[in-house]
Amino acid sequence: MNKKFIELIDDFKYIFAFTIPLSVYISINSEGIYTFTTLIYAFVCIPVLEIFLKTDDSNLSDIRKKEKKKNKLFDIFLYLNIPIVFSLLFIGLQNLNSNNYLNHEYLGIILSLGILLGTNGINVAHELGHRPSKFSRNLSKLLLMPSLYMHFFIEHNFGHHNNVGTPEDPATSKINQSVYSFWISSILYQYIDAWKIQKILLINKKKHFFSIYNDMILYLIIQSLYLFVIYLYFGSFILILSIIISILSFLLLETINYIEHYGLVRNKVDENRYERVRNIHSWNSNHFIGRIVLFELTRHSDHHFRPSKKYQILEKKTDSPQLPYGYPTSIILSLFPPLWFKIMNPIINLKTSS
Repeated sequence: MNKKFIELIDDFKYIFAFTIPLSVYISINSEGIYTFTTLIYAFVCIPVLEIFLKTDDSNLSDIRKKEKKKNKLFDIFLYLNIPIVFSLLFIGLQNLNSNNYLNHEYLGIILSLGILLGTNGINVAHELGHRPSKFSRNLSKLLLMPSLYMHFFIEHNFGHHNNVGTPEDPATSKINQSVYSFWISSILYQYIDAWKIQKILLINKKKHFFSIYNDMILYLIIQSLYLFVIYLYFGSFILILSIIISILSFLLLETINYIEHYGLVRNKVDENRYERVRNIHSWNSNHFIGRIVLFELTRHSDHHFRPSKKYQILEKKTDSPQLPYGYPTSIILSLFPPLWFKIMNPIINLKTSS
């Protein structure tokens, strides 16, 4: 087969990331069990596929990395998520408002929209938020808005990436900490940290706290306006559902945060300083389906080593700790703490003793 054709197929594999929105479209326009299409696809079909498909440990050649880094197609894949996510969210809320669903059908649609905002919303916002251009960063904040998690932009970029693997990072889960405990601590302290970071940024820029330069205040205003528009257009019932959808989306994010750094720590070099962030401080996964559905988020070790590195050229590092399962399966396992600890703790202990 022609080499260029193979490379073209490889470039377009990220179209698979839009299978989540496709499943959401089916869910929000269906009735009965079919409203759970997204949940079944994401947490049953993909895990089963990843059991039978081999992990992809391959890395790109230097030439291919240069080609892919410059190729605007990969940026287009990200930008397409903005109209797709907001369109599906509007259609979903419209259907929830217009139709008389049974309770389980409401649940199916709400879960589907929550998964959409968590994957093609927050996850894509995460990638765009690491880009140097103001345009990409503003799109990142826009995608975070319906999840009511715009503060993530500040805390993640200025907090998490500096403090990962240390007690100062609320987004690093501790060994034997359940995901449910982590949800509470991570959500609460990331929000508090975002305000602290914002205050430092304002001081460094010599700007007043109550000013247009305080992004945290702007986020509060923007997100409040978003909810107010939903209330005006749909009413109080859909407003409540949209808040529940938002909560589900950032709980999905925090569950991913949980599995990405579970039990991994950075050692102290001296009293005031930790060792630099390395590949060993994030769990990596090369399970192919999860990789392309999440725009290579699963190659998280390389991302933390070089946060500005674009998703299409992230690599598998030989010294990175490897998750025994892909992200969707790991998310399910994390919801059962004794089972999660039984699987993961021996791997952590093996790595720390070696």
